[in-house]
Amino acid sequence: MSCFSRISLFLLSTGTLSLPVFAMPVETAMPAANIKQMLGQKLMLDLRYYCAQIPVNGQCRTPMTQLPPELFALIRDYDIGGVILFAENLVDIKQIVQLNRDLQQAAAKSTLKLPLFISIDQEGGRVARLPRMLATSFAGNMAIGATYAEHGTAFSSQVGQVLADELLALGINLNFAPTIDVNVNPDNPVINVRAFGEDATMVAELGGAMTAAMQQQGMIAALKHFPGHGDTEVDSHLGLPRVEHSSEQIRNVDLLPFAQIIKQHNPGMIMTAHIQYPALDNTTFVSKDGETMLKPATLSHKILQGVLRDELGYNGVIVTDALDMAGISKFFSHTEAVVQTFAAGADIALMPVKLQHPAELTALSSLLDALQAAVNDGVIAKQELAASYQRIVALKQQYPLLPAIASADKQVQYAQQLLGSAEHRQAELALAKAALTQVKPSSSTLPFTLKTMKKLLLIMPDTQKGQALAAALQHYSKQRFIIDIISLQQTDLSLAAKKIATADVVISGFISPMQSLADIGGMDDLTGIANIAAAYQRQTLQYEHLLPQIKTQHKPHVFLSLRAPYDITRYGQYADIVLATYAYNTAEDVTAMGAGNATYEALAQALLGQYKLTGTLPVTVAASTN
Repeated sequence: MSCFSRISLFLLSTGTLSLPVFAMPVETAMPAANIKQMLGQKLMLDLRYYCAQIPVNGQCRTPMTQLPPELFALIRDYDIGGVILFAENLVDIKQIVQLNRDLQQAAAKSTLKLPLFISIDQEGGRVARLPRMLATSFAGNMAIGATYAEHGTAFSSQVGQVLADELLALGINLNFAPTIDVNVNPDNPVINVRAFGEDATMVAELGGAMTAAMQQQGMIAALKHFPGHGDTEVDSHLGLPRVEHSSEQIRNVDLLPFAQIIKQHNPGMIMTAHIQYPALDNTTFVSKDGETMLKPATLSHKILQGVLRDELGYNGVIVTDALDMAGISKFFSHTEAVVQTFAAGADIALMPVKLQHPAELTALSSLLDALQAAVNDGVIAKQELAASYQRIVALKQQYPLLPAIASADKQVQYAQQLLGSAEHRQAELALAKAALTQVKPSSSTLPFTLKTMKKLLLIMPDTQKGQALAAALQHYSKQRFIIDIISLQQTDLSLAAKKIATADVVISGFISPMQSLADIGGMDDLTGIANIAAAYQRQTLQYEHLLPQIKTQHKPHVFLSLRAPYDITRYGQYADIVLATYAYNTAEDVTAMGAGNATYEALAQALLGQYKLTGTLPVTVAASTN
C-alpha cells in the first residue's frame, strides 16, 4: 500500500479526508535571493547537541530535543537550507513531530520562506537513528543482498517504502540512503554490511529499487558515498582513505551503481566521499599542516563536475559527507573546507560548523561572511552559485517537504498508527528470515536440532543480545529450555568450562568488525571510540579463548556471524552449524516480540527448524568451515 493510500485510509477514519498529510509541491517562481541567502541554502546544520550555557569543559552533550529560540532565529535570519537529525534529537513520536514542525516554522519565517531539508541517516541495520522499538529499522542492506537470489528486488523496494512512509509521517523529508558502495574489501571498517554486496550489478539493481521506492513515496533519497567507499581499509571519520583502482575498475565497479541509478531513477541527491581516487584526480593540495596531498573526492572539481555531472550526466543536488570527519577536518579549517567543496561543485555542505552553545553561534555568521568573500573574489564562481541555488530550490519544489495537517495532534495520531505497525513489523521479520544464510553444512540437512536439546548455553557479545535470543527461543519453542548466557563483556570466565561441559548445545555469536563512528553517530563520539576499541579487543580475546574449549569438549555448536560474514573464515571451523544474519541490533526492550528484535526472532525460528533457510552470501567468504 502506498504512503498516500495509507494517508487516505487514516484520514477517512478520522473524518478529515479533505486534508492531505503532506503538502504536495506547488510550481512557484524561483525565489530571488542575494549571495548570502543563496549560501545559506547551501548549508545543512548539525543540531545534535545544544547547551543554553557555555559548558565548563567546552564540550556540550545535552541533546537538542526542543528547538531553542536562538537556533530558531539562526535558521530564520540566515535562510538556512537544511538540518540533520541524530538519535539524540529523537525521543518519541510527539516530540519528533513537534521538533520538525518548529524547524519548518523557523524556515517559514525566513526571507526566502523555503522549507528545510530535514535529513537523517536511516539506512536500516547498523545505521538507524530512530529508536528501534519506535520505528521499523530492518536488518540492513547486506541482509537484503542475501535475499536477492531468491526474491530479486522485492525486499529492497519494500524496505524503501516503509522507511519513507515512517520518516515522512514524522516530518523528515530527506534520507541519506541507500548506501550503494560495492564492498569488495573484507577489511572495510565502515561499510561492510551497509553495502548490498560485492557485485556491482546487484548493488545497482537493489539500490535502484530502494531509491525508486523511497522517492515514489515522496522521500528524497541520497545515494552514497560517491565515487565509492567499498574498497577502503580506513574509516574516513578517522583518516583519509585512498582507492588505488584503475580507471577501468572504477567504472566497472565503483561507479556502476551510481551510473545506472542516475540513468534510471533520477536520485534527488548524491553524497560525496572523503576519499582519494588518484585514477580520477591526481591533483594535489597543501593541508593546513603544510603536507602536500591528493585531493579527496569531496573537494575535487574533476570528480564532482568532470565525472559525476559531465560523464554520468547527473543534474541533481550534490551533498558532502559530514565535513567534521577527519578525512576533511584533519587537513582543512572548517571555512576552507566549505569554500573548497563549493568551488569543486558541491551544492550542500553537511555539518560545516559546530553550533553547540551560544558562544559558537557567531561561527555561522563568520562562515557566511567568508563564503561571500570567496564569491566576490571569484574563488566560488557566481554563475555556479546561482546554478547550485537553482538546483536546491528545484528539488525543494519537486518533493512534499511540509506536513499539511494544521494540527500537530493529528499528525502525531497518524504517525503513531503507522510507525512500527503490525504490517511493518511483519515485513521486518520477513526480511530477517529471508536473509538468514546457512553457510555450514552446505547440505540442507543439519547435524542436530534444538528439538532434542534441553540445556542451552549462549555465548554472545553482550548480555542484551543473549537475552534477546533466549527470549525469542522460549517464545517460539513448544518446549521449555534451560538457558544460560555468557557475555563476552564479562571479565570472569572461571565458570565457563563448567557451563560448556553441562550444556547440551552451545550457540555462540560474534560481531565483526567493531562498531564504527557511522554506527554510533559520528565525530562527536570520537572520544569514546578508544573505549569501544579496547572493549572489542577484550571480547575477541575472550571469544577466542572459549572456542577451543567448546570443540575440545565435543559439544554441538552453532556459530552465528552477527555482522559481516567474513569472520566465518576465522571462526566457522569451530562449529557444526554456521549461520550468517548480517545484523545484530536489539531494541530497547530486548525481550519484546514484534518490536525491533527481528534478527533474534528469525534466528530462534531457524534454530527450531520452523522454516527453510534461503539466504545466500552476497560476498565471498574464504573457506575455513570444515
